[in-house]
Order: sequence, then C-alpha cells, then structure tokens
Amino acid sequence: MSKKNKNSAAESDVSMDTTVEDATELEASAAAGVAEIDADEADVLDISKSAPEDRATEGPFDESEANPVRPYIDLGGVKILPREGLNLRLEVEESTKRIVAVGLDYAGSTLQIQPFAAPRSTGLWHETREQIQEQIARQGGTVTERDGAFGPELLAEVPVVSGSDGSAGTRIARFVGVDGPRWFLRGVIAGDAATNADAAALVEDLFRSVVVVRGSAPMPPRDLIPLVMPPTATPTD
Repeated sequence: MSKKNKNSAAESDVSMDTTVEDATELEASAAAGVAEIDADEADVLDISKSAPEDRATEGPFDESEANPVRPYIDLGGVKILPREGLNLRLEVEESTKRIVAVGLDYAGSTLQIQPFAAPRSTGLWHETREQIQEQIARQGGTVTERDGAFGPELLAEVPVVSGSDGSAGTRIARFVGVDGPRWFLRGVIAGDAATNADAAALVEDLFRSVVVVRGSAPMPPRDLIPLVMPPTATPTD
C-alpha cells in the first residue's frame, strides 16, 4: 500500500483531485451553516436519502450491518474487504497531512472513496451532485446525470493535461454516492469501469463491500469522517 500527497494524486488522476477539493468545500459549507436548511430552501432542495433498496443487506454497509468475522482492513472511517488484485492507497492532503480519501486500484480501474457525516433523517447525495456538476463545469468539463447501480450518478468528462509535452486531453469518471444511517459515502470511478460493463460490475461490487464506521461522537453534517493508517501499513511516497 502506498501513501500519496494531494499533488501526486492530481498528477495521476484528475477525478481524485476534484473530489479531494470537494471534500474541503463540503466541510467549509457545514462550518458556514449550510446544514441548517430553512423551509424555503427545502421546497427546492431535495434532501431525501439516495441509496439502493437493498443497501442494508448488500452494501455499502454501516458498521452495525457488517459481518464481524470478515478480515477487514480498518482505516478508521471505513473498512475495506481484501480481495485478490486489489491495491489500496491513501490520499493525503499536503497542507494538513491528514488522510482525505482512500484509493483502490482494481480490475483495471480506480475507485476513490470518502465517508462523510450526515443527518440522521436526510441525505447529502442530491445536493452533492449539484456541487460536483458546478465544479466540473468551472473546469470546462461536461457532466451527464443518469441512473446507475446505486441510483443517480454522474458521468463526467474532465479536461486533463497529459504527456510530457503538456498536451490537453480528457478523462472520463463516474461519480457515485450512497446515503446511509448518519453517513454519506461518495465514490469516484475511473479507468475501465467508467466505460466497460464487465469492469464496472466488479468495481461496483467492491464499492458495495465497503463498511462505513460513523462512530458515536457528534459531527457536523458534511464533515469528513476521520481516516487513519492501518497499524501494519508501511507507506511509501
């Protein structure tokens, strides 16, 4: 397993850099009081939860729903079930040195996950999709909303600088999200699983297997649930 700072994550996958920045925006919004939604805002903002009907039995799981005998890798806010061919990376914000995302390389694809605290009775995915669309539009990219394996998702084509000559290109990424009990799990899928159905099924199953550990401590909605280094990890730059 390797540990990357924010800059190296941006160089390897623009979709990951986008979500790391968006994590900070979500937390800033909470600090500014965005979590307090008045009656007028509720009329136009969809605050319902978004999740597959079988989420509690098929995942992504709350800690209370997970199989206690499975050999999960404990990363604090999430637990990951090991499987053959899976490589795990931790994305670290350079300015604070805190872990802000978990990157999973699997089936010729990348899956980045981030767990956030959420209200007990309302969800964050509908609002978060709007924020992601606005952010990608500012970067000059295009976004299509569609129904996916977990409900509404975004298929984005994001501008990137590729090659040693600095030539411009684009990268395709899928943004998925699931609202759970007092948490929200967001994923960014790139590589083969963004366009290939067989690879997508494998990565979707990987996302389903994630366990979110919200904990009992009070947290403002949209705060990133703390992630930690596993005890046996030996990070490399």
